[in-house]
Amino acid sequence: MSHLSYRSLASTAALAAVVAVAVFVALLAPSPATGQTQSPATKAPPAAKAGTPPRTPDGKPDLQGIWTDNTLTPLERPKALGTKEFYTDQELTEATKKARQGNPGEEAELGAARQQAVRYDLELYGFDAGKLRFSSNRTSLIVGPEGVVPPMLPAARERNAERAAINKGHEFDSYANRPLSERCILMNQERIPMTPGANEGNLLQIVQGPGYVTLVHEIDHSTRVIPTDGRAHVPQNIRLWQGDSVGHWEGDTLVVDTTNFTNRTPFRGSSEKLHLIERFTRTADNVMTYQFTVEDPATWAKPWTAEIAWTKTKGPVYEWACHEGNTMITTILRGARVGDAEAAKKGK
Repeated sequence: MSHLSYRSLASTAALAAVVAVAVFVALLAPSPATGQTQSPATKAPPAAKAGTPPRTPDGKPDLQGIWTDNTLTPLERPKALGTKEFYTDQELTEATKKARQGNPGEEAELGAARQQAVRYDLELYGFDAGKLRFSSNRTSLIVGPEGVVPPMLPAARERNAERAAINKGHEFDSYANRPLSERCILMNQERIPMTPGANEGNLLQIVQGPGYVTLVHEIDHSTRVIPTDGRAHVPQNIRLWQGDSVGHWEGDTLVVDTTNFTNRTPFRGSSEKLHLIERFTRTADNVMTYQFTVEDPATWAKPWTAEIAWTKTKGPVYEWACHEGNTMITTILRGARVGDAEAAKKGK
């Protein structure tokens, strides 16, 4: 499976991709007519005041750079911790030590950093257990005393059970019955809301231009262009795998509102009524606070919010080869057809 070797050495292709995105965003800015004064894009950025983030040439908070959301913090709080929202520094040190020794317990989520000898040797792809970490003292990404996803509504449980029942026994009928990730269309790490992983290829580069903010994911080299020019959402009859995102600024925070999801890409069992609010706030030169609030009246009785601390890094963002040369879906379906033929032969 070619996508397993995503930390390839094709840095030239990766650099070209990032440059192309930056050029794309820059081209979106209107050019001044002859005789006009110098455009804001050519002026020096205004100096940042103490305690405020740096600014882009057009005066917006500068969120640009390469960021990582690498963390061991689980989405939901372990039951044993009750309403405890934060670890002490000493508790965090002990939990980190345990995780690096391969014994994370319920306090940490190793994800792709968990040793899987049958798949591949993690160290070949840059997985270093010695660098596993918690990005904050939070006991769970979900904020608040409960620290867990609210119970799913009965109607939602029924809806998801029906969906699973329809596909049961037909999982290998065709590509349409398989997860989108097997065709590299939508990987879990690039989906929104953006949930973190531990020690995996989870870098994200932010590039800004007048009226737009662009997010370039290392995973699947996915690019998300968010307009911040005040436009409305697309009509409700237009549905997208990642929904329709529009952004605006609230002080130093970029707020992104996403609707128009499709029921083919549910988030933790959500419906197409999913409404997502993301907030990006640069709280220090090397720290970004990413917060998202999930609302779906057809799935949960109330909204819930999670918060992740991102850390700035030098990168680089490597090419993540997934679709290129990927034979996963054809191999899976070919194997299923062979199995069908053998079953039919035995039946005769």
